[in-house]
Amino acid sequence: MSIKVVVLYPYSKDQEAFEKAYMEEHIPLVTKSLTHMTKAVYTRVLMSPSGSAPFCRIAELHFPSLETLQADFSTAEAQALNAHALSISTGGIPVALICEEETVNFVQLVKEQVLSNGRLE
Repeated sequence: MSIKVVVLYPYSKDQEAFEKAYMEEHIPLVTKSLTHMTKAVYTRVLMSPSGSAPFCRIAELHFPSLETLQADFSTAEAQALNAHALSISTGGIPVALICEEETVNFVQLVKEQVLSNGRLE
């Protein structure tokens, strides 16, 4: 299991300006500010099953532990990063969640089932 911060960005009043600032300014700030981060996944939301989605971007910032996450987010650089996120998110305040992730590798599970049982169950 790993720890991650998931940030959900609502659609901005000027989506083109948001995307430019997000890609050219914000992502480099994330990389520079969060020194314990082990992986970042940046997702552009296309739609939800019901049509339009309330969020345009999702960022997943992975850390080895809750302690390293807390250490990174207690710095002046992290405060500046947060201020930047608020300044470019003109459609509302981004939602941030601290999560514990558990990954299941389905390909590996299928291989294990076949090896142990000789078939899929």
